[in-house]
Amino acid sequence: MKALKDILFRVSIDAVQGELDRPVVAIAFDSRKVVPQGMFVAQAGENFDGHRFIDQAIKTGATTVVCEVLPELLQADVTYVRVGDSRLALGQMAANFYDAPSAKLRLVGVTGTNGKTTVTTLLYDIFTRLGFTTGLISTIRTMIGTVAQDSSHTTPDPLQLQESLKAMVDAGVTHCFMEVSSHGIAQKRIEGLTFAGGVFTNLSHDHLDFHKTFAQYRDVKKEFFDQLPEEAFALVNADDKNAAYMLQNCSAKHIKYALKTQADYRVKILENQFEGMLLSFQQTEVWTQLVGTYNASNLLAVGAVAQELGVPEEVLFPQMSLLKNVEGRFEVLRLQNRVVIVDFAHTPDALKNVLQTINAIRTQNETLYTLIGCGGDRDAEKRPEMGKIAAQESNRVIFTSDNPRNESPENILKEMMAGVAPEDYKKTLSITSREEAIQAVSRMAAEGDVVLIAGKGHEKYQEINGERLPFDDSALAQKYFTEI
Repeated sequence: MKALKDILFRVSIDAVQGELDRPVVAIAFDSRKVVPQGMFVAQAGENFDGHRFIDQAIKTGATTVVCEVLPELLQADVTYVRVGDSRLALGQMAANFYDAPSAKLRLVGVTGTNGKTTVTTLLYDIFTRLGFTTGLISTIRTMIGTVAQDSSHTTPDPLQLQESLKAMVDAGVTHCFMEVSSHGIAQKRIEGLTFAGGVFTNLSHDHLDFHKTFAQYRDVKKEFFDQLPEEAFALVNADDKNAAYMLQNCSAKHIKYALKTQADYRVKILENQFEGMLLSFQQTEVWTQLVGTYNASNLLAVGAVAQELGVPEEVLFPQMSLLKNVEGRFEVLRLQNRVVIVDFAHTPDALKNVLQTINAIRTQNETLYTLIGCGGDRDAEKRPEMGKIAAQESNRVIFTSDNPRNESPENILKEMMAGVAPEDYKKTLSITSREEAIQAVSRMAAEGDVVLIAGKGHEKYQEINGERLPFDDSALAQKYFTEI
């Protein structure tokens, strides 16, 4: 429970109607989750306008309403707070309600199209190995020390975020590593957070169903760096042409990492195999189980963050050699003398990186099969490009369902096929059922061949017509490849 006047600290308020000296037991922006003596925050969303549910929230017990537009009829026993932006206000109020937990630990946010989950998870692993009580907020899970919670969004809503961070502070967490998605930034879910550092991994085609243009997508990412405080650090991948843009008007300490250009932190790949890589960090050789140029970049970001947070090289590098692949990220399965790789690659750039990594390692005497789909109700522009890349970089391609959601799977596959060059048509096959596609490729692949199952990675479900059905690429691959 908190006093309303304390919850409104630093919130930009246009007007107040009612008492400020009243208790608030809980905050909700979903009227169905309001409790007696609670606060309801009315937000205008993409599909629903929370202002329509103010009366329902009051009937449920809300004694405080925060909104952008006051109702015509005001209740005498309710305090109404009018603000210019309810989402912005919610972030700050959530921080105040939970006693600003992010300021009581070292919170590092990682943003970019690809690499967020890998970088945050590896940082969590390293700091845990080093003896720190560590937190993680990622696409796959939230970790409060060693206690795991499932994640529903890459960047949770402000109330979930602040509640998790408060639980971390209470559990003695000293460092937390968090994925910062473009949706999370645009929807102001990170408002009220105090970051000790921010990381930019890369930027490529994704989420244009939400952001509409690449420039808008890029500018949303930049907002995160614009908000970093002076005492924080801003670490950017100088190999990406958008890195310098991220640092413009950024008050935090500017730091760069790169494989190809001059930077504060650099790494060189000495060997690259399916079993791992031998890397040279600042003249020190480190063997890692991770594979591929993009993972060398991810590891470099991890090493740079750790050093910026005070971990010395002689302590850091031995720990980096113990890191394992993140679930569903270039996960290599050796099945019946076939190499089967499960990866989350769901953008053109990520798919190209994975396929080029495989082609750089394999002998070219074997056949490379790629099984790939695209999600429904999402950025349709990338589908032909995904199809084109899969066909160009593979010997055989099976187009199949990913998460079709409310779209026709067959239409999605046709849009992917539209990007395939005529000379590559003979390489392709379309099988709508993803399970049947995995079973088919298990029968097609001979000993020594390489199979990439891309797009879903760690996900344990498939979304079809509003339902989340159990589905696990890795488990199905192991089932069907061991039956051959």
